[in-house]
Amino acid sequence: MKLPGHDAMARSADDHLITARVKLPRRIVEKPLRQVAKRLLMALFVLALTVFIVVVDRAGYHDNADENVDFLDAVYYATVTLSTTGYGDIVPYSDSARLTNVLLVTPLRVLFLIILVGTTLEVLTERTREEWRLNRWRSTLRDHTVVIGFGTKGRSAMQTLCATGLKKEQIVIVDPSTKVIEAANADGFTGVVGDATRSDVLLRAELQRARQIVIATQRDDTAVLVTLTARQLNRGAKIVAAVREEENAPLLRQSGADAVITSASAAGRLLGLSVLSPSAGTVMEDLIQQGSGLDLIERPVIKSEVGKNVREVNDLVVSVLRGHRLLGYDDPAASPLQLTDRLITIVRASSLPPLSTPPE
Repeated sequence: MKLPGHDAMARSADDHLITARVKLPRRIVEKPLRQVAKRLLMALFVLALTVFIVVVDRAGYHDNADENVDFLDAVYYATVTLSTTGYGDIVPYSDSARLTNVLLVTPLRVLFLIILVGTTLEVLTERTREEWRLNRWRSTLRDHTVVIGFGTKGRSAMQTLCATGLKKEQIVIVDPSTKVIEAANADGFTGVVGDATRSDVLLRAELQRARQIVIATQRDDTAVLVTLTARQLNRGAKIVAAVREEENAPLLRQSGADAVITSASAAGRLLGLSVLSPSAGTVMEDLIQQGSGLDLIERPVIKSEVGKNVREVNDLVVSVLRGHRLLGYDDPAASPLQLTDRLITIVRASSLPPLSTPPE
């Protein structure tokens, strides 16, 4: 088996040392430095307000050192008071000063403490909220799609799935690069950081409950290992894998892949077709690009089509899937249509039905 060059699933040694973890898309993103700066400004404002209150009513305060309270003494008193240190060397002794402490300084002291401990409380709250979101995500995730490898092929596969109606919440990205997963989170996808050849990483992606698995690694040997692991964890999922070299496609099928796409050969055939007929190449590219122009879809036979000839169907039928047999539109066995058949048709993107899923 040929082993092409550097693999996106093994970008750096540091990536392989990362503990597999699930990263859900963030709903509210605010820079930590901005949060700290905001709290610091609030704390300074509370301190300055307290100093102003003490300076205005400094005649009602007594300093055990020199009996006079100046600006520096007011700053000192405000600092030790807000921090609840309270050495007792400067105290309010007049009725107005004590009333001011009760009505103004004490609430400011509580507010100051809330600001100081706010960061810690927010961290604890955020961890609790994130843990709750993760547990809820695990309990509700069913029949989803796992995309392994978020390079050019993985992104294109994901875009095609979304164009056919699959929700972003039903797609989980697996990649060993933290930066790649962060990019996926920014796009609204859940990501798992880790090496997909390891079963514990795939289990974090809830692959055992997935309906579809897309394997889009850059190395063929990696794709084989991931396919073997994925098939062992999930016997019923539909696995589609990509390989660079056509001679490695049989290994992927033997490893458990339901469909194998040879990326290099497919691109070469499209190039050759475009050379012979640029228009035909444009049509083929349009067919494989979901959501615009003409789309190639799979759908079940509806009751009104049962018993009809393939050519009598309103849509342009390319093939008929009957059981495990794929019959061409011109195959005599394809007609009449049966209720359990599935049709591969060409339709306008504007008339696309909801996402078609294979039968259970």
